[in-house]
Amino acid sequence: MGVVDEIKERLDIVDVIGAYVPLQRAGRYYRALCPFHAEKTPSFYVFPDSQRWHCFGACGEGGDIFTFVMKREGWDFATALEELARRAGVVLRPRTPEQAQAEEENARLKAAVAEAARYYHHLLLHAPEAARAREYLARRGLSSETVLRFQLGYSLPAWDALRAYLTGRGFTPDELVRAGLLVERDDGSTHDRFRDRLMIPIRDPHGETVGFGARTLEADGVPKYINSPQTPLFDKGRLLFGLDMARDAIRREECVVVVEGYMDVMQAHQAGFGNVVAQMGTALTETQVRLLKRYTRRLILALDPDAAGVQATLRGLEVAREALDRELTPVFNPRGLVGFERRLGAEIRVLTLPAGHDPDDLIRQDPGRWPVLVRESLPVVEFVLGQLLRQTDLEDAKGRARVVEAMLPLLRDVGDPVERETYAQKVARALRLDARTVLARLYEAERQAAQRTPLVTGREAVRREPPNEASRAEAEGRQRTADLEGYCLATFLSQPWLLDAVNRTLAEWDIPPLQPGDFHDPTCRAALEAWEEMLAEGMADPSILRRRLPEPVALRLDGLPEPPSDLSDEQWLREGIQAALRLRERNLRHRKAELRALTEEALPPEVDRYGQALEENARALLRVQQALYNRCWALSSTWVETPFIEGEPR
Repeated sequence: MGVVDEIKERLDIVDVIGAYVPLQRAGRYYRALCPFHAEKTPSFYVFPDSQRWHCFGACGEGGDIFTFVMKREGWDFATALEELARRAGVVLRPRTPEQAQAEEENARLKAAVAEAARYYHHLLLHAPEAARAREYLARRGLSSETVLRFQLGYSLPAWDALRAYLTGRGFTPDELVRAGLLVERDDGSTHDRFRDRLMIPIRDPHGETVGFGARTLEADGVPKYINSPQTPLFDKGRLLFGLDMARDAIRREECVVVVEGYMDVMQAHQAGFGNVVAQMGTALTETQVRLLKRYTRRLILALDPDAAGVQATLRGLEVAREALDRELTPVFNPRGLVGFERRLGAEIRVLTLPAGHDPDDLIRQDPGRWPVLVRESLPVVEFVLGQLLRQTDLEDAKGRARVVEAMLPLLRDVGDPVERETYAQKVARALRLDARTVLARLYEAERQAAQRTPLVTGREAVRREPPNEASRAEAEGRQRTADLEGYCLATFLSQPWLLDAVNRTLAEWDIPPLQPGDFHDPTCRAALEAWEEMLAEGMADPSILRRRLPEPVALRLDGLPEPPSDLSDEQWLREGIQAALRLRERNLRHRKAELRALTEEALPPEVDRYGQALEENARALLRVQQALYNRCWALSSTWVETPFIEGEPR
């Protein structure tokens, strides 16, 4: 969690704004006379569910605690960050000289690994020694396009070929050891780590090569695969092979399929199944699951069907359940008092492969069967129940009781109550028990869990009430804000001329220009404001921008998603317009939900005012949608696919 998120988690927006203006409770919300313009009727609202505020009056301003104190106090973002951090008790740590040096060293290591990948790739395509590697790839059915796309390579049998090549390009042996490319002997001498192997570059989610998987070309070679060692760049428990190429497909398909091996991923992508990634032979880790949930809330595990594969699947299921987000659901006890149970806000399924097949074999032999297996993948409840039944003597009463207890956490994760009860009945039938027995145990477990999630009173209790349309929209918005806003910001930072060109086009379409206030994330807002200042000064350099920003904002830039590359100016313009319009459409949809919620609780004199605001919002939303779905198509005859942000209209 970054310092900005930690501050927002510790400070309640009602308390922060309430220290400046007297707030009155109005149903689920708080209101006041707007502190930023003169008015007689309150139009300034604070939304505890979303931790945001908005004025529906003359000024039309809105935002979070950062935007409020910046506007109220006249502070810049750095000052607001320092003051709110002090109030929240969060310590801000400036980047030390050691950290700056570490960043420079990591950049050198990345450059070395990238150069090694290019070297290995050239050898695979042209070196006579790589003939066996080329023959192996042909036998595995990988096309030349796939070889190029994954930048596959070959390492020479020599002990010093890579060392000689990279030291000749200015890298030191010490740097190459730390990058995992060389091995240092006890006497201090070094040699190439990878020799006479097929080289598979492993990239981080942004597409930068950070390490390698290396496959032997010997029929009885041991070990079959070796990976880069743990380095400042490479940690196989924090990476997923193919994710940099699979991100758009995962969003488009609204699910990700996790397999075990490099070849599985490459074969799947070659066959057109682009939402497949690999966990690189390790057990699925919490970090890997958290990486995936940025793009989808639907995970399908497709691991080997042997005993080891089943155990790995079970471990992966448990890790995924613990790492994925949960949603609070009200549960009533027998006295009618309400508690809250946490339901899994995601779907996990298991793809069962035919015996003796892995995804690579199956897709090569019968590619049409793969999507069928994906569709027929089992919900986690059914898969685990099947595994438990195979290991249990159903004549043993204690054994059946253990199965019920093992299934309860999975049943409680199911969000839909009808589906949850159906699964409970299925468990009862499989164990030859009365369904009422299992259901009673499930309800008791739910109530016990709900009692452990304490209820609170006062302002905090407002956030725990069952969500209405506005709070649901805000909750969904929080889950996808970072990707949409980060992509939009990355797009404009990548092309200095783009922001002005997009705003001119929006003005021609009678749509207000993109502004920092369009971003909910305060770090994105601060970055865009600084970028606008630099553009006005004629200093459009992202590296200079980073040095101008407070450390939390600079760190946010490091995590931005990668926009497309190799686009023409016309295609960049379309990309920028679509990103800006999607951001504006999201904001107008949220405003619509807020206004509808306020209208439901308003008194008659206020209903007309909110109704008028709804009409104005609807007209603005219509203009944006017409531009997004009609005019953007007319910008050029070539369609450029924009990365799909989960939950946003395409």
